[in-house]
Amino acid sequence: RQSMRVEQLNEDMWAMTYLVVCENTNKATLIDPVWDNLSDYVSLIEEQDLTLEYAMATHTHADHITGCFQLNEMTGAEYVMWNDTPSLGVTMYVDEESSIMMGDVEFKFHFAPGHTGDSMIIECGNYIFTGDFLFTGKGGVGRDDLPSGRVHIHWQALDVLERFENQVLVCTGHDPPGTEMMSLDWNRQNNPVLGMESYEEYAEWQSTTSASLGSVSKIKTALPANIFAEIPDNVPWID
Repeated sequence: RQSMRVEQLNEDMWAMTYLVVCENTNKATLIDPVWDNLSDYVSLIEEQDLTLEYAMATHTHADHITGCFQLNEMTGAEYVMWNDTPSLGVTMYVDEESSIMMGDVEFKFHFAPGHTGDSMIIECGNYIFTGDFLFTGKGGVGRDDLPSGRVHIHWQALDVLERFENQVLVCTGHDPPGTEMMSLDWNRQNNPVLGMESYEEYAEWQSTTSASLGSVSKIKTALPANIFAEIPDNVPWID
């Protein structure tokens, strides 16, 4: 039987979290868990009788507090990030030579900077988890005007996508709730950034997009929390 199962969580949020399960061993990984939803994840893992082995972050998030360091404290799951991330609390650093086995499921990692300096794509079976490096269709890619973001580096790093087969499913870090994840081939046809011919065109798109998005309201709380692996006493968006 199929040994791997992927479930998209956070149905009502723009921030995507994915549960990856090895069906043969009941071992599980959470990719980009959001701190606000920790109790949901823990309940889900208990209900499905899973063992959480890994909590992985595709990059240092600026718009929500990661659940990774709390999951490590609560469950002992390894907190996995790219090897030169500034985030503290990480218990396992990975690079492009790394391979992590979770039962019969293998994770590999691809450096994909630009949105942040520590952004990576997580490859697993027929799935690539792109974080904010690549969005679905019209969404393009994540903005490059936040701390450690670099427009020219993101443009150059798009070449990393050439490593993957057309049929891989692109699982993104943000998209409107209810967005169906599509193949890389579909994104090559429908994502405006992947059709661009020049850096100038991309830079212009980034500048227009960032201006229309405005400031990131949660950044002053979320970014320090994620870098220092500490939950602040006051989280403004939690009642």
